[in-house]
Amino acid sequence: MGNKELAAPLALEAAPRSRPVAVIDVGSNSVRLVVYSGLTRTPIPLHNEKVICALGKGLEKSGQLNSEGVGMAFDTVARFVRIARSLGVEHIDTLATAAVRDAEDGAAFAKALEKRCDVKVQILTGKQEARRSALGVLCGTPDADGVVADLGGGSLELVQIGGGDMSEHTTLPLGLLRLTEAADGDRTKALAIINKALDKHKWVSKAKDKTLYAVGGAWRSLARVCIAQMDYPLHVLDNFTLDRAQAISLFDVISRLSPKSLEQIKGISRGRLATLPLAAAVLERLLEINKPKILVFSIYGMREGQFFKSLPDQLRKQDPLVALAEEIARGAGRSPAAGHETFEWMSPLFKDESPRQKKLRLAACLLRDVWWTEHPDYRAEQAFLRVLRLPFLGLGHEDRAALALALYYRYGSGPSEPIIKQAHALLQESRIHRVQTIGLALRLAYALSAGAPGIVKKTSLRISAGTLILTVPDGDPLFKSGPYLRRVKRIADHMGIEGRIDRV
Repeated sequence: MGNKELAAPLALEAAPRSRPVAVIDVGSNSVRLVVYSGLTRTPIPLHNEKVICALGKGLEKSGQLNSEGVGMAFDTVARFVRIARSLGVEHIDTLATAAVRDAEDGAAFAKALEKRCDVKVQILTGKQEARRSALGVLCGTPDADGVVADLGGGSLELVQIGGGDMSEHTTLPLGLLRLTEAADGDRTKALAIINKALDKHKWVSKAKDKTLYAVGGAWRSLARVCIAQMDYPLHVLDNFTLDRAQAISLFDVISRLSPKSLEQIKGISRGRLATLPLAAAVLERLLEINKPKILVFSIYGMREGQFFKSLPDQLRKQDPLVALAEEIARGAGRSPAAGHETFEWMSPLFKDESPRQKKLRLAACLLRDVWWTEHPDYRAEQAFLRVLRLPFLGLGHEDRAALALALYYRYGSGPSEPIIKQAHALLQESRIHRVQTIGLALRLAYALSAGAPGIVKKTSLRISAGTLILTVPDGDPLFKSGPYLRRVKRIADHMGIEGRIDRV
């Protein structure tokens, strides 16, 4: 990935912002509304709300939707439509999944919902639901390679992805509502049902040694339990990663935790607690069959897939992290152009970078001055915490910590706070040194330009014969004075070399 490729999203800097868009997901257990800020590369939620309607309760035995849930769904969707319209949404995608698809009265329910709530309801086929789940993961991680497993109340979608698209797919009636009812609460019986269903789809076992992407609220709750059990330093669900052996060991421990112990873990509803052992059993069996190298928990799923599907091609081709960083910079009144200039300007300090390293450094450059409105005493901390905890970056946790630390050091603080030390614990020493170098270079860039575009490119940085050299134009009043001399020396000291300024 070259520097010109990374710069591509900047062509859209002047594009008008689209209106908010909404997705209503009529699921087997919950009905959810997500309103996104607009058709940007990264789906940024303005509003996210769900109501447990349990449409699929009893479906396994009756073949009908839960009558009480149907009434709740009518009221819930009507409310959601009003909320979406009040937020300026013109187009609402209303999607119905497994329960409505499989119920004898599902089509009649969808027609009644359309009439009562003035929406168009699309009942997704198993393949369509699987594809949207895959697109959701690809929305956040374009280079995802492995199997997406999306567990809902009514079904389990399995999708093989790679090269930016999906190939094999399977929809199984292993949603937690249906599985609970089919097994009558008997774990042994549930495991037999899981095994029988998965044994019919041999392609799942042929995708081994890649990545298994776990999608869905039940597995997000499971990830919370894993984080708590590990005393893991970063309480962010997106792209929380475990290797296969570690995951199986954790699930074994979790299966023996008492309900009282599970209740102490923040962020898990009582409704989730009841089905958590079964959710763990399904995922553990998938790990045994699929044999992935790592397990990744994704917060992106079917709704984000629907959002991604609706994007114009030119937006879908953008890198999500770079596009999001540009969007955040614009929102803070800072020019993405200056960020790209800073990235090019400091590149001589970073030879032999991987494409991933380049992308993360570019993101840091784009976000370099976003926290200018914070009090100077708190800018470093606010920049660090905001990046570390953003729910939709699509980054692995080591990369997330590295980006957050680069911005922390951009504002010049030392690693004294406990949470900074926790982030350090995720990274090797060489990587900590790298992000500190990026932060120091960003400080130098600001000392030269005050964040304005077109200034840093009047100067140049290079390393020659063990010396860091900043070259500035002689006679230009911009560079007659300023704090940049000591910042050049600070970078040089950090790198263990000499530093000087040349005027030409």
